[in-house]
Amino acid sequence: MQVWRELSEVPADFGPSVVTIGNFDGVHRGHVSVLRRMCADAAAVGAHAVAVTFSPHPQQVHRPDTAPPLLTGDDDRLELLAQTGLDAVLLLEYTLEFARQTPQEFVRRYLVDVLHVRTVVVGRDVRFGWNNSGDLSTMVELGREHGFDVEVIEDVTPAASADPGSAEDLAADPLRRRWSSTWVRELLEAGDVVQAARVLGRPHRVRGVVVHGDARGRELGYPTANLGQDPAGTGGMVPSDGVYAGWLRRVRGADGKDVAPTDVDRVLPAAVSIGTNPTFDGVQRRVEAYVLDRTDLDLYGEVVVLELVERLRPTLRFDSVDELLVQMHDDVARVAQILDGGASPQAGAGDAPAA
Repeated sequence: MQVWRELSEVPADFGPSVVTIGNFDGVHRGHVSVLRRMCADAAAVGAHAVAVTFSPHPQQVHRPDTAPPLLTGDDDRLELLAQTGLDAVLLLEYTLEFARQTPQEFVRRYLVDVLHVRTVVVGRDVRFGWNNSGDLSTMVELGREHGFDVEVIEDVTPAASADPGSAEDLAADPLRRRWSSTWVRELLEAGDVVQAARVLGRPHRVRGVVVHGDARGRELGYPTANLGQDPAGTGGMVPSDGVYAGWLRRVRGADGKDVAPTDVDRVLPAAVSIGTNPTFDGVQRRVEAYVLDRTDLDLYGEVVVLELVERLRPTLRFDSVDELLVQMHDDVARVAQILDGGASPQAGAGDAPAA
């Protein structure tokens, strides 16, 4: 999949294309269902399938104090979009100046003049251009003016998805509703990574650089990889505090080189702790992972992705270190049992089994 961040990067002879526009935060099952169908339709008519998306999220620009946390940063979002079969993604920097474009200017400049669009795929609630003044009727009118079709997609729900087995999996679920990033955030706020994985189609992931911590885990016999603080939220939404079973996927080494897919230590089973370490009167919220039965790893400076499979328990305060150690021993045993039921996602996080 090609990724363009500037209009000048798009080949002059690119096209024709089938284009959809959106933020695709989380790239959940609803997104995937629409994008895969769009890719198939584009291939059938000899066109390129292109997604136009934005960074940062528009709400982070217009309402930074109330913008919701991002489910995925750009790196994970692009990786997941590539797995849908898209030919290209145009990742546009979203600024206040960019937002001042009229609907007509946006469509002509990006979709018509550069991507040579043949079909635009949108939802009924599409909004674009200055002050969200463009809507579905605007897009249809611009299509007539510039010679492209507009295909309207309906909201995707579990029952409506073409994903094999998903409708059956969720048929009895009282939470049956439109698949959305908002739904995933609600589930993660509750620590329900199992249900979140069913909506996402994969385990939720948190990405970060491994940094030095207090070395307390090593002193206790459970050395952990501590993820650096991410105030910008580019590493993915951190779910509620607790202990989780998950996978640690090494993405990039401290030397800046990608970890080879053939590396036997590329994906490792891990017990993940999220919280403030209340037993030690901690105040800073941290994300740290203990790789099961490994004390020989040196992950400092590496970029890793944590894929959260199941929440074992909430964060607790223990009266003594000995009590904590007993609980940690039990946690590790449970994590091993949980992860033993699924294959290690060596092919990449997007191929990990949904819990």
